[in-house]
Amino acid sequence: MNARSKDSAICRPGLDPGSRKIFMRKIIVFNMVTLDGYFAGTDGNIDWHNTDEEFNKFAEEQTPEFGTLIFGRKTYDLMVSYWPTDAGKRDDPVIAKIMNSIPKIVFSKTLKGDLWENTKVFEKITPENVIAWKEKEGSDGKPAAIFGSGEIVRQFADLDLIDEYRLLINPIILGDGKSLFEGVKEKINLKLTDTREFKNGNILLTYEPAR
Repeated sequence: MNARSKDSAICRPGLDPGSRKIFMRKIIVFNMVTLDGYFAGTDGNIDWHNTDEEFNKFAEEQTPEFGTLIFGRKTYDLMVSYWPTDAGKRDDPVIAKIMNSIPKIVFSKTLKGDLWENTKVFEKITPENVIAWKEKEGSDGKPAAIFGSGEIVRQFADLDLIDEYRLLINPIILGDGKSLFEGVKEKINLKLTDTREFKNGNILLTYEPAR
């Protein structure tokens, strides 16, 4: 039995804890992506993000839904360079307060020293560790969210550990960049569960794995 079918048998959130399957919180991917499927430019830049007041309001509504944030090292470094700073707290006070206080998990083998507030570091992604964490931390009912972190998204997807994909399509074509799903080992069938159009041309597509 491969990792996808094995984990699918035990890792479904929202199920009755008295059944054979264990209640666990969901893991959600949220990323802004271009029309041609990139979540960052070739050098990691995200200056093409199409944001405005409507997006900022959406972010203020969505972010409190999450109980934990999950990052890879590069996204962690990007986030910590802004949100804990005076500029982040001044320019985006609502989101900064959430981002700084919410529990955070970083997957990295090299991250050492002083950490961002409420941050834990794990060196390796394994289905067993993530499933145990989802079960242990799931009592608050809030899902965990992966922001950015393309390599983490791919590893979680390969292990069938992602329960929902929220992709905010920006009306731009980069032509080259970092693909969110490049290197995923197996085909993943998805079902569309929700859509939302923004006035600036962004479209939020929400998918769940068609398990």
